[in-house]
Amino acid sequence: MQEPAAAAIEDPAYLAPGRFVDSDHPAVVAFAEETARGIADPRERAVALYYRVRDAFRYDPYGIDRSEAGFLASWVLAHGRSFCVPKATLLAAAARAVGIPARLGYADVRNHLTSAKLAASMGTDVFAWHGYTELALDGRWVKATPAFNLSLCEKTGVLPLEFDGREDSVFHPFTADGSRHMEYLVDHGTFADVPHAQMMAGWAEHYGSPKDDGSEQGPADPGDFEADAAAHHRGGS
Repeated sequence: MQEPAAAAIEDPAYLAPGRFVDSDHPAVVAFAEETARGIADPRERAVALYYRVRDAFRYDPYGIDRSEAGFLASWVLAHGRSFCVPKATLLAAAARAVGIPARLGYADVRNHLTSAKLAASMGTDVFAWHGYTELALDGRWVKATPAFNLSLCEKTGVLPLEFDGREDSVFHPFTADGSRHMEYLVDHGTFADVPHAQMMAGWAEHYGSPKDDGSEQGPADPGDFEADAAAHHRGGS
């Protein structure tokens, strides 16, 4: 059963800008207002924001910037691609910018269809602290997962996640051909802003600490995740 949202609607934390949910950033405000222009109903606004965040920014877990700057909602707008955590943060920030209370949720998931390259670099198929968004709509929290863009889904046989503002949008356990896809393992709960320090500690536990090379960012040209994932789906490397 979905948790009532009445208390959260009254909590200013879910409408206010945060360190990472920088809903007052000019680029975020412009993005949200442009997407929601002419749409009066909050649920329809949320749906429009969801699909734009899902598809206008490619899912890319290569070369993750672990610094605080890499987790800002505005970072996604500046770079045009990102992974699940910042994309969920962008959706939350854009929602708040147009008056929709939003918070962030996190879970550990096992991705049975990740690229071989990414699984090798991570040493596991478990994605710790996968991020999604929760939006307060019609008096209740509704989950929205804008991680995988449509073109990635089409190339890998993954069912794209749809969102209508009424039902939770979470990863499917199976693909269109019946292959195992995503398995939820651990629920870390919900937060008003990105728990960056807690997340980095969790990542260190799962993946080890990043190399001390003077930078918390990945390589300048880490590759094309969408192409690698499509090749993996076809039975390539």
